[in-house]
Amino acid sequence: MAAITASMVADLRAKTDAPMMECKKALTEAGGDMGKAEEILRVKLGNKATKAAARITAEGVVAVSISADGKTGAIIEINCETDFVAKNDDFLALTKGCADLVVSKNPADVAALSALPMGEGTVESTRTALVGKIGENMTVRRFVRMEAKGALVSYVHGGAKVGVLVDLVGGDAGLGKDIAMHIAASKPKALDASGVSAELIETERRIAIEKARADNKPDAMLEKIAEGTVQKYLKDVTLLAQVFVKAEDGKQTIAQLLKAKNASVAGFTLYVVGEGLEKRSNDFAAEVAAQAAAAQK
Repeated sequence: MAAITASMVADLRAKTDAPMMECKKALTEAGGDMGKAEEILRVKLGNKATKAAARITAEGVVAVSISADGKTGAIIEINCETDFVAKNDDFLALTKGCADLVVSKNPADVAALSALPMGEGTVESTRTALVGKIGENMTVRRFVRMEAKGALVSYVHGGAKVGVLVDLVGGDAGLGKDIAMHIAASKPKALDASGVSAELIETERRIAIEKARADNKPDAMLEKIAEGTVQKYLKDVTLLAQVFVKAEDGKQTIAQLLKAKNASVAGFTLYVVGEGLEKRSNDFAAEVAAQAAAAQK
């Protein structure tokens, strides 16, 4: 069995907000498997174990670019080490320039984007020069290019920490903005149930069954309970089934809103800066002291 270290316990607590001892017990039971330990905590503690799971864990910005005809667009995330640099004008210009290049040049991946011309060199040479100028690393993490069936609408929120690109068929600009803002606020994982991975659904089903067993529910009821949990989960994470954040009656779903406007959503992309990345946790004072000590030596 893998040794359960204090850092492993701390990492699990940061992800789940569960008590330290519960984290240690879960890691021990899971044999050091972080993912399995998180599932164990969710079974024991319910949703409390996931309330911190969506915390932004890295710095940077999201930028969006849309062609003049509204038919082609791109959304991109570029990361840096500190929020201070994320507000730097040169860094923001690099991000916007890269988004524009994705729209106009259609690179296949990050490597192809990095090789495209920018300024007096390439995207990569521009990035490298900026790293040297600012003294902080930065990386092009990901991008998506969209060809619209309707018209593209974008929304960027929270100091460019959240970005949305929506392909709206029918409707108008006001509806598009409302849908994009809803996506930024509610963070759906997919347009409808068909877009949710089988792995995520199976995880929810497994957790529901284990939690029902822990609550001493009869075996005959387990599958029914699990199916109910999965259906509730799908309503929570699919755009069309979510209740519109601006619904006056608190009940109108996005699907109902679109139907009323004779419109549809062909697709969307949502980026949250740092999603799934580890944030630097170094103590700044300790880091400065260590650098000073190294300099004296």
